[in-house]
Amino acid sequence: MKAIEGYRLITPDELAWRPSNLMRIPNADYLERTGSELLGARLWRLQPKSANTLHKHVIAEEFYFVLEGVGRLRVGEETLTVPRYGGVLVGPAVLRQVFNDTDSEVLWLIVGAPDKEFPSGQIDLKQHYPEDPTKLPPELKGVEWPPKSQGV
Repeated sequence: MKAIEGYRLITPDELAWRPSNLMRIPNADYLERTGSELLGARLWRLQPKSANTLHKHVIAEEFYFVLEGVGRLRVGEETLTVPRYGGVLVGPAVLRQVFNDTDSEVLWLIVGAPDKEFPSGQIDLKQHYPEDPTKLPPELKGVEWPPKSQGV
């Protein structure tokens, strides 16, 4: 992997928001705009009563930072409450899931290594998703996510 030379300014109008593949959470990838091979950073806008995927990594650490609202993060068997401007670093082998069991939207910035964990290009999804990645945390019991109305 190669570091960039110099710098690359990213302005908000360059961001492209899209729903994530499995859980339909709106996100915008800052660093796909730069071509960085060493770092990834993505905004995740969690609607009330929603969750991102339950997952882990092979070698990548991730840093979770709350920009707006109060964040909730399942890490292993623990549930953490992360205040605005609070952050959590999670090691690769630990199952984690960002979720929102409040009535207000929460904006996260998640920073980690880009998806370079499988250099051969052969992705073993069981290493990232040893359990059902759409499994909701107990705090969202009775909630349907992602909503069927979003075509999932």
